[in-house]
Amino acid sequence: MIGNKKNMKEAPVLIPVSEFLESYNKNMPAGWPRVTGALLQKFRDAHASLFTHGDLWSLDQHRKKLMDWLPRNSD
Repeated sequence: MIGNKKNMKEAPVLIPVSEFLESYNKNMPAGWPRVTGALLQKFRDAHASLFTHGDLWSLDQHRKKLMDWLPRNSD
């Protein structure tokens, strides 16, 4: 059914951690905690169930969750 595309969930765009880190830091407001590779690994370890595509990250799926997690974990 071609006309039923609205009901199909789009697949997330998956990128390597280096691209996620660069994009995340570049697009955050001044004063917001920046991420490092070590913080991203800590987040990934704490939320392993979110990583169903190996080491790939999704700005759509992971960005908001990281934003919520980061202030409490970026000492």
